[in-house]
Order: sequence, then C-alpha cells, then structure tokens
Amino acid sequence: MTGIYIHVPFCAKKCPYCDFYSVGYRKDTVQGYVQAVVRNIDSFGGRGIKADSIYLGGGTPSLLSPSQVGDILNAAHRAFELSQCEITLEVNPSTVDKQKLEGYRKAGVNRLSIGVQSADKKELELLGRLHDFSRAERAVVDAVSAGFDNISCDIMAGTPGQSLESLERTLDRLTALPIQHISAYLLRIEQGTEFDCDKIRNSVAGEELMSRMYLCMAQKLEKAGFEQYEISNFAKKGFESRHNMKYWTGEQYIGIGPSAYSFFGGKRYHCPRDIQDFIRKDTQAIVVDEESPDRLEEYIMLGLRLARGISLGKLQELGAQVGAIAQRAQLYDKAGLCRFDGESICLTPKGWLVSNSIIAELEQLAAGQ
Repeated sequence: MTGIYIHVPFCAKKCPYCDFYSVGYRKDTVQGYVQAVVRNIDSFGGRGIKADSIYLGGGTPSLLSPSQVGDILNAAHRAFELSQCEITLEVNPSTVDKQKLEGYRKAGVNRLSIGVQSADKKELELLGRLHDFSRAERAVVDAVSAGFDNISCDIMAGTPGQSLESLERTLDRLTALPIQHISAYLLRIEQGTEFDCDKIRNSVAGEELMSRMYLCMAQKLEKAGFEQYEISNFAKKGFESRHNMKYWTGEQYIGIGPSAYSFFGGKRYHCPRDIQDFIRKDTQAIVVDEESPDRLEEYIMLGLRLARGISLGKLQELGAQVGAIAQRAQLYDKAGLCRFDGESICLTPKGWLVSNSIIAELEQLAAGQ
C-alpha cells in the first residue's frame, strides 16, 4: 500500500528551531495552494494506486479550514483506491477549537498529531509556541469530544533551560491525557534557523544531560503504557503511526506540495521549496534525488530506527556480508547497545543514542569494507 503525504507550508509564526519549509498565512495564497494540491492529486487518478494512509503535515495544516481539508480528501478518494485509510492532520493547539475539530472529523480526518512540545510555560515561550499547556490540554479534550480516538502528541527534550525535572513533569502531564501516541524528539539546532547561534547553543542540554533525558523518556513512557516502536515514537498497543512506518520499512509514498519528498516508482524525488511555483504549475515540478536507491544501505539505516530491528536473513538476501555483522552485533549486545539473538539486531534505547555510528559501521561491514 502507498502512503500519501501533503505538505501544508503555512504558519502563523515560524518557530525558531524549525527548518521545514513554511511561509506566512495569506487567504488568497492558501486557496490557490489547495486548488494546486487537488490538481496534483487528480493527476494520479486512473492508475489503480492503492493507499492506506494520508498525512497532512507542515507547516501548520490546522490553518486550513475543514472545508479545504475536505476538498483535498475528496480528491484523494477520487484518485486513489483507499483502504481503511489512516488520515492524519497535524494540529497546532493555538489554531483549533471544538467546532473546527468537529469539522475536520466530518471531513474524514481520523487521526490527529498535536504539537504540544512542553508543559512548561517558559520552555514553550522559548520555543516560540503560541499556546500554553492548558490550551494543549483543551485541544486534546475537544478532539476526544469531536470523535477522535487516535491522538498523538509531540514533545521535545533538550530545549533551552530545560531540566530533567521539568521534562519529567511534562511527561507526567502528557501521559495523563486521553492520547494513544507520543512522538518524543531531542532538539537539534538546524543550520539557518533562529536557534543557530551561540546564545542558544550555550543554553541547551549538553550531551550527557541529553542522553539522560532520552533514557528518561523511554523509561517513563514505557511505564505509562506507551511502547517504544521507533527511535522517537511511542504508542499504546495498536496505535503505531501507519504512515510513518512506511518511511522506515521502505514502502512507497507520494509527496505533494512544496518541499514534499516521495519514494515512488523506484525513485526518490522531491518538489522544490517554492509555493508560487507549486501554485502556478498544472502539476508540481520534481527533482530526482536517487534513480536507484541502495536497498541494502537503506534497510540498515531505516530498519535500525525500529524496535524490531533488522534480520540477518534479509541482509544476506540483499547481498550483505553477514558474518562480520554478526560478530559486531555480539559486541554491541554485550555493551547493552543492542539485542542480538543470532537472527535479528535490535537497538536498545542506549544504542539509539549512538545509532549514527552503529549504522555507519554496519553499513561498512555489510559492503565488505
């Protein structure tokens, strides 16, 4: 099954840590954008493409009205063969109320991803968020009242001035809400963002504290009933994000909108970061990133993000030198970085903290280097 990603690039205010493509909200631009999305979706019609997930990400997709979201989803129903489709909308708590959420539910959205980030007022202010935690709580409660029973919330660790204690308070308050999924990220300072300065670098968590925060999140969320199934994602049983799993398991997905990425027809490509060009063209321009992605390299890189890990059998099928990998995995296991049962390699939370170096090493061994 294919996944459909729609990038909604509008924001009321740019968050200082964010490097995703976004532009300011303008009513005329938004309407032209929605029309362009519908045209692009329609261009896939008649090809028998089966899809079981649609994800509207951003930006701030909840700046779109329910009727605009409905127009996009109606086009998806025309163009694709949808099967028990998971339809996710990213939501900023400051942009919704109960009536609007009811409108999204009637339009066909059945999963929400709410950007909470923190329960601490000062941390939210430093992150440039327009809501406080009470507003985020209200968004969750209103969503449940509107009929949503699949709700995810985002939190961020390692932010300026954050302590381990304040992170634990955020986790406690978040897990008390009627939600089924949590995405927990460590702050990364991205080049070119407002946070890309010495003042912020000197106020964020250092490597040791960041590690403690990550392990704290994994432990507390596990105790609260949220099983870690991916390096940054935790879910109650049966509520793993179907759409995001496609990225990590190598399934194909179609991205629509400026800056949206795709893996479809055996190629990886993206649409340029230009809203006006996207609106102007009948179908979006694409830039091919990889004509023939390296399946072995991607299997290791993406598979080790997942709690279920990678299998030696699949590695061998893809042409890897598994003997050296097995020997190295035994060493990782002894160090507590992975679990290795002779057939599969699964990183532990401790291993995920150094996953980049582990992945690089295993990729070299797989290639016989």
